[in-house]
Amino acid sequence: MQIISLNENELEALRVLWEKGPLKPAQIQALFSWPIENPTLRSVLVNLVEKKHITRKLQGKAFFYTARVPKRALLRNWTHHLARVFAGGSTSQLVAQLVETADLDASDLTLLRETAAPPATRKIKRKAK
Repeated sequence: MQIISLNENELEALRVLWEKGPLKPAQIQALFSWPIENPTLRSVLVNLVEKKHITRKLQGKAFFYTARVPKRALLRNWTHHLARVFAGGSTSQLVAQLVETADLDASDLTLLRETAAPPATRKIKRKAK
């Protein structure tokens, strides 16, 4: 999968569909983290269908939208791209740079330590942000 440009509204629609989908447009609109007008949302959904990130299926009189690209796959693709741009291709260097430039508190650092621990010792309870 190559990097495809996604704007904030498209990413937000994907987030909603990854968390709750399949949904009708009005349901997606209600779950947006910020106000979005119905015509704008419909344009976002059409764009995502064209980019093959979501699918649309008619059920009765309503279209339902579902994420087609898995969250993990898109995240992995973007991570590799960001690593090439910012860290010479090194994912670990990218993570280090993100840690250095982020405003992290003690609970964030604890989560990072637990995530970096060997799989047998992990006790991660991830929270959605």
